Amino acid sequence: MPPAAGVPDTLPHTPPVSPSKLTPPRSARPLMRRDCLTARLTEARSLRCVTIHGPAGSAKTSSLVAWRQSLLALDYDVAWLSLAAEDDDPATFLEALLASLSAVDPALAANAQLLAGRDRTPGAAEHCVITLVRAIAAYRRDLVLMLDDVHVLRDPRVLSTLRWLLDYAPSQLHIALASRRPLPEPVSLSLARLAARGMAAHFDLQDLRFSAEESARFLYDQLGAIATHDARRLHELTDGWPAGLQLFTVDLRAKQGGSYVPVHVRDAETFASYFEREVLVRLAPADLHLLTSLSACDRFCGALGATLPGASDTGPEIARRLAALALDGLFLVRLGDAAGERTWYRLHPLLRQVLQTRAAALPDDARNAHHMAAWHWFASHGLVEEAVGHAVRAGDTEAAADMVEQAAINRLKRGDLGQLAALLRRLPAAAIAARFRLELAMAYLHMYAGDGDALEASLRRLDAWPESPGTADVSQGADDFALTARANILSWMHIYRGEYGEARQVIEDGAPCDGAPRGILLGRCMGGMTHAAQGDVLLAERIFRDVLAESEQQGRTYVGVASMAAALLGEAQYELNDVDAAARMLAARIDVLERISIPDTVLRALQTLSCAEWLAGRRTEAFACLDRLERYARRRRTNRLLATAQWLRVRCYLEVGEVDAAASVLRELEGLADQYRGATRSTAWEVRVCADLAATAMHLHHNDFDAALARLAPLQELSSAGGRWCRVAALHLQMAIAESGRRNSDRTRAHLVEALRLGHRLGLVRSLLDVSPHAQAMMADVAGDPSLDPVLGFYAQRLANEAALDATPAPNPSLSQHAALEALSDRENEVLMLLTQAMPNKKIARVLNVSLDTVKYHLRNVYAKLGVGNRDEAVARLRETQAPRLG
Repeated sequence: MPPAAGVPDTLPHTPPVSPSKLTPPRSARPLMRRDCLTARLTEARSLRCVTIHGPAGSAKTSSLVAWRQSLLALDYDVAWLSLAAEDDDPATFLEALLASLSAVDPALAANAQLLAGRDRTPGAAEHCVITLVRAIAAYRRDLVLMLDDVHVLRDPRVLSTLRWLLDYAPSQLHIALASRRPLPEPVSLSLARLAARGMAAHFDLQDLRFSAEESARFLYDQLGAIATHDARRLHELTDGWPAGLQLFTVDLRAKQGGSYVPVHVRDAETFASYFEREVLVRLAPADLHLLTSLSACDRFCGALGATLPGASDTGPEIARRLAALALDGLFLVRLGDAAGERTWYRLHPLLRQVLQTRAAALPDDARNAHHMAAWHWFASHGLVEEAVGHAVRAGDTEAAADMVEQAAINRLKRGDLGQLAALLRRLPAAAIAARFRLELAMAYLHMYAGDGDALEASLRRLDAWPESPGTADVSQGADDFALTARANILSWMHIYRGEYGEARQVIEDGAPCDGAPRGILLGRCMGGMTHAAQGDVLLAERIFRDVLAESEQQGRTYVGVASMAAALLGEAQYELNDVDAAARMLAARIDVLERISIPDTVLRALQTLSCAEWLAGRRTEAFACLDRLERYARRRRTNRLLATAQWLRVRCYLEVGEVDAAASVLRELEGLADQYRGATRSTAWEVRVCADLAATAMHLHHNDFDAALARLAPLQELSSAGGRWCRVAALHLQMAIAESGRRNSDRTRAHLVEALRLGHRLGLVRSLLDVSPHAQAMMADVAGDPSLDPVLGFYAQRLANEAALDATPAPNPSLSQHAALEALSDRENEVLMLLTQAMPNKKIARVLNVSLDTVKYHLRNVYAKLGVGNRDEAVARLRETQAPRLG
């Protein structure tokens, strides 16, 4: 579909947050010094939070700007963020917040930016804030974060994010909030608690009002000269309200020394009335028309003003007029520093309210014409979000959807999912559902957010689309985005259904495209998933390793692909019995991975990590991984993941002889599986598979071999039909164990040979060895059978040898204590040193700026290398080793 009029074929890359929001607005005149107020604010610089509350025009922003200058002189770092209505969204707010901190030091927000905008689960924002706080805690300088216009934030999720930032802030982070209204719960509750502890200060309208002396000085600075009695009278009429004083200076300057109307101007209503009656009527008609037209825009510049209906001047001429109006004090606010050839302005909210009231009296066609002109100008300059907003307000939803569709392609290619979500939110749901590529984009967002219900609905709509694969030629009239995105989404749909061959086919259909490199990498990763699911581990391992290496070279926007590839590579490494490497990779990435990856990837990662911990003899940690997987599954209402966790739990309980616990979990799992009776070759069937595998394990534990075979035979048949050969190999080994229990040697050998044949072809190790503690003995026995194919015999011996290495080696008594300490890595030594300070694991994680799971992983390595069982023994071992040196 061609782009909308005014939209270039290739939209330039724009920063996710406008630079003008990250620097304070600039007045056309120098700020008036308010030494007393600035000194009081500066005295509060060590507090956790400072709030400045007052109505529009009460000098909140200028007070923050003056305080900022004072703090910079004191060698503080200061981050600034001017909030707007579009920031009242969790993802957009986080993106803007992180951008403001990145302007101080990119390292502050680097880790948090990996999470922001990708995960929309209930705990995602808090996790992002915690990641941010950890980075700030490691920062060695005092940092003040200034948020202006906080009153625009009303979404409870955004307010909760702000509350977490207040609650979790480290000592060197100080937060300043400027708002027209008192902040609602839950922020107000945190502020009250901080104030009760002496950690917060509040400045209101009484603090912001000018004193009589300051009013006189302000009027003199603005007018050059004013009689003392007039200054005193104007102070009384405005009660020191800065906006009222500024209004009178505009009026008096326009009258060139004439008199003013002695009415009280102390609030927005009287301001609007006075401005309309005394000021606007004396503006040049062209200036009044220009400002009224510009009131439709959140921000504007001379070039934009020249395109609006009725404008007769060129862009540079209008830019000069705007600068002159700002210099005259006419409530125009310059946004930050001039960017390129443009200087951006916005109307003071009080003036904009007056002008929008005038604009509301215009005919609908005239108002729509202003939005239409703004839309075309913003679109032609690559400012897509503002263009879309004006197109919607102009009543042309189709044109807005055209722009979003074109921009969605570029954002998906770059991996800018947060920006993509912000664009899609500007469109009605019906406009998205009416366009295949927009529905694809929504499916991407649902996939990364782990929103199973929404994704399933999107997949149904995509599958029913008239031009979807299978009902039309996908290459006809399609671009690189359509082919690549369609391939990835539909391949995920086929993987979701267990249709691996179909998944690979649509990936291959999209592979020749060269316009979406990130999407192609994602497709390769999904292709590897199909091979891993079918047991072709050697091929999958190579694919994941290549994708991981390529995606890590591309930077932050590829973090989703990199995390998926790392998780799946860890699974492949575990399968090939490189257990330690798999555990290291997953333990270091599991926090980020769980937040930004699709559920299938999270399932594989936590399942692999649990099995690796179990194999290393760390049973508590293994069960903790299963607990985490269950919480994840319940949070996302994904029964397939929950069933997998319960099946693994049954297997673990049986291995340690806790039969009652295993039986309890099995009953819960059977109840879950009852909801899916009759399902075959689908994700629903996977729930039944988990129940059958758990029940089979219980039957084998009780030597009920007939019951085990009754479940295994149909399961093996369906798995073979579905091409799930990795599972088929494991099932053959279980059937061999059952037949061995029945003393049926021929059937035992037949199933065992089939398991070996499949396992050898696919390169399996752990899928067979994890089936049963008896697997090693069976492999060793069959390896010595002279009638067995020598290749399979050698493979069986290799498996037996690998199983013999599984047992965790006991500490070597001949190894000296000094040698054991020297075997520790640098990070393990850091952890050990912090143990000597009696730090809990959570505090160690904060100090090292790592996750709690990473700390636990390093502790396990420390204990194993030192041959100890807990932290007290580790500290004692360290002290024993150091004692001779200290003596």
